Amino acid sequence: MTKLIAIVNVISWAGFWAFGYIALTSDDLSKGQLTIAAILAFAGLVMGILAYLKLVRASEASGYAKGSNQLDAAARNRAQEEWEK
Repeated sequence: MTKLIAIVNVISWAGFWAFGYIALTSDDLSKGQLTIAAILAFAGLVMGILAYLKLVRASEASGYAKGSNQLDAAARNRAQEEWEK
């Protein structure tokens, strides 16, 4: 499953850069074509970010990447109580 997400990630970022470049640099596009290119670039951006975040979670869960140093709920609440004092 992570390989599929990685493929989606690459294709999404490629679409973002390709359609974003077309939308920003092309002089002879109609307004409709420009809108479609911008929408496809935005879709590539959103899908790329979501796929990247899923890959990060999967790599942390599998032990391949080091997990983040977030506090658990009890430690966070204890720290907030001490901060208010």
